[in-house]
Amino acid sequence: MNTDRLGFRISHGATTRGSVENPPQGPVRLLAGSSTPFGIGATSDAATMASRLWSRYAPSVPWLNFAGRSHNSMQELLLFLMHRELLPEVEEIVVFSGLNDLALSRLPDAQRGDHGAFFNCGEYFDQMEELRVRHRKQKRGFGRRPGANGTDHHTVPPLADRIEYAVDLTTRHLAALQLLAAPTGARITYVLQPLATWVRESGSPEEKAVFGELDEVSNFWELYGDIATMESGRRYAEALRTACEAQNVRFLDMSPVLAEAVTVNDWLYVDRAHFTDHGTEIVSGLLADSLGLS
Repeated sequence: MNTDRLGFRISHGATTRGSVENPPQGPVRLLAGSSTPFGIGATSDAATMASRLWSRYAPSVPWLNFAGRSHNSMQELLLFLMHRELLPEVEEIVVFSGLNDLALSRLPDAQRGDHGAFFNCGEYFDQMEELRVRHRKQKRGFGRRPGANGTDHHTVPPLADRIEYAVDLTTRHLAALQLLAAPTGARITYVLQPLATWVRESGSPEEKAVFGELDEVSNFWELYGDIATMESGRRYAEALRTACEAQNVRFLDMSPVLAEAVTVNDWLYVDRAHFTDHGTEIVSGLLADSLGLS
């Protein structure tokens, strides 16, 4: 994996390459979002979605990888806010996202705040509290105690509330992105990324083996079982579709598109969120075709 000085992953076209710090001349397209468009699972920079779009499936305008690992929608917005001045003319912004806001919606209000939780925020708040305790020089035994913030026995909100919360975050941050991107004239499309269990009930033999091994060392189903069902994915997609339409943002739910295009033998995922090179290849072609990009 290679990134530029700012941490943006390098994208490859058929004959050249570029990044946000070193963009090609002329108009560009941005592929924004979190770790999936960033390319976790890809075996090389040339195998990421932005690279496959630029080099094969929609090569008429260069694509820059504008994604960041583990980002929520607020972090995706901040990434654009902080680096938009480096970009040439932007023709298209495709936000390939949605999973992280929903996954993080299970956290307590104290961690979610006004703009959404972020990954590892529990550890961050713990460290900040310990720093405050040391700074106050409190006596031993009067520092942070387990459960002192009332989150140890936090009840996870019902799925309907979590979906509503995640959609509200996405809506607000998309509205802000539209304001920031308006001077560029760029068209914004929001693509709900396909979680493996939103695409099909059972994966390829390789996926079954990999997921089985991952489940032995992780608590995926305990943490995300309620959002991982196909029904949950459909409910979330329809709520996002309604919200995007209200803002005149083009929306695509990639899960049913992908499900229709593959067979049970297609090895798409290295885990339930990130693609193999084969999965990236299929999704890149479907994305270009679905959005009418050449």
